[in-house]
Amino acid sequence: MSSERFPDRSAPVTSEEFRRACGRFATGITVASVLDAKGAPHGLTVSSFTSVSLNPPLILICLGHGVSAIHHFRAATHFGINVLAKDQRALSDRFARQGQNRFEGVAWQPGVTGVPLLPGVLAAIECSVHRIVPMGDHDILVGEMVHALIADGEPLLYFASGYRKF
Repeated sequence: MSSERFPDRSAPVTSEEFRRACGRFATGITVASVLDAKGAPHGLTVSSFTSVSLNPPLILICLGHGVSAIHHFRAATHFGINVLAKDQRALSDRFARQGQNRFEGVAWQPGVTGVPLLPGVLAAIECSVHRIVPMGDHDILVGEMVHALIADGEPLLYFASGYRKF
């Protein structure tokens, strides 16, 4: 491989370089959801979602320590993952905002485990909390998939700090 395209650098990676490099990985968009101890729904937009294991069926999401709802996820026995369809950008934007009740005025239904599930998503996944691993400035939540609803359609995509289409 030629060194002309990627110059050798010994300086540490900056936060901006880290974000730009990771932003080169196209990803789908999900809304992670959970109920608090009083039964109120909470959720946030999450693009750091991936499968981990087929047997048992494990997935993971990463939540920043500064996320307002993180304590609800840490205390929960179950959480949901709502994989957004291409026409659900408004939901992605809404659940990415801070300082508001993100579920206010949003239709949802309780899943088999009670977690909030959004209508019209490509997949509504319910997980039992398998493990929470603090790592850097995030928590890695590993969930065991216990129920899933799947629909046809195209995903909402994110690449290089913007929404994209196939």
